[in-house]
Amino acid sequence: MAISKIKLLGIFVAASASAAGAIGVAHSMGTRDVERPAAQSSETPAEQAFPDAPDGVDPMVTGPASASFEERQAATRCAEAVWPSIPLDCYPNR
Repeated sequence: MAISKIKLLGIFVAASASAAGAIGVAHSMGTRDVERPAAQSSETPAEQAFPDAPDGVDPMVTGPASASFEERQAATRCAEAVWPSIPLDCYPNR
């Protein structure tokens, strides 16, 4: 009993379509976006505010400052702050 060429071709096409479908499903399962919990950052607020300054940013204001800004700096104890633990209130315009 010989299998005709048409039946053999039909089996080959069906097998190829099944394989292509399985490959497509595997690809879409491997590349879809998966929600991952956000990693908690160990960076301080000053490091997050100034990511392009790996050695720190000096909060020392060299020009004129308003009385309210100077009061805010004094209340936050900016004179004793050391990078990276500098409160954002120590920086002007923050």
